[in-house]
Amino acid sequence: MLQIWDWNNSSSKSYARIRGASGRGEVGCTMRDAGLEQAIKAAGGVARLARAIGIAQPSVSAWSRIPAERVLAVEATTRVQRSVLRPDLYGFEAQVSSNPEIDEIDALRAAEYGLLSLLLGKAPDADTLARVAALKGDASDLGIAHIELAAAAAAADNRAVSKEFFDLFIGLGRGELLPYASYYLTGFLHERPLARVREDLDLLGIERAGTSREPEDHVAILLEVMAGLARGDFEADLAEQARFFERHLKPWAARMFADLEMSRAANFYRAVGRVGRVFMELESEAFTLSE
Repeated sequence: MLQIWDWNNSSSKSYARIRGASGRGEVGCTMRDAGLEQAIKAAGGVARLARAIGIAQPSVSAWSRIPAERVLAVEATTRVQRSVLRPDLYGFEAQVSSNPEIDEIDALRAAEYGLLSLLLGKAPDADTLARVAALKGDASDLGIAHIELAAAAAAADNRAVSKEFFDLFIGLGRGELLPYASYYLTGFLHERPLARVREDLDLLGIERAGTSREPEDHVAILLEVMAGLARGDFEADLAEQARFFERHLKPWAARMFADLEMSRAANFYRAVGRVGRVFMELESEAFTLSE
């Protein structure tokens, strides 16, 4: 999938796109991912898909991938399985990479980044919590964290989790946590770390589209970029993955996740914090060993 961070827009329009075939040059058309293309083909075109699910054709035309809240309706209409329509949301552990050249480890890394980005981008609905509750684990630190997250999701009420998300990340005035690189590294928002993120997104050929004004150094955006890098969505090798991680996540993300894990306001998100902290530590160690 070439579009990123479309989780923060109620109209589900895309927020970013690739410039040109090689990540350079003029801005082109919004690109559709494979799942959306397959759904449109199965429905007999954009107009027929829009009519079948009861929304306006321009809304479907603006999609880069099928919004989470529309997946089940599209599945029922087209008979294309949800795991094909949105593999990043359905079957977190068994996600199939859109790039057949990406190995299993990178596909699992992409799924982990995608899961964390999804949960930190907006409060999960009941369907998302149900899917998180199906996560499996093992005896590793990350596996145990997955088991705890699954248990927390199974016990959670989506309305309570929505309030928890609001208290933690939005709040009246501000949330308990500000999940931005600028804040964690300087104590202020919109500082030099944000400028560095924008510089590197430009180098990768990724730019904002749509109406979102969330600063690009928000942790959910950075995690989604890393998911795309791991999946091979962008023309970037392992060294470029490591550079992006080292510059934009390693200096602060594990600390933010630890703060989330220890927050008194966190219940479900305490388990999210543990998964994120353990995963950031594993990624940091892996990139260090690869040098």
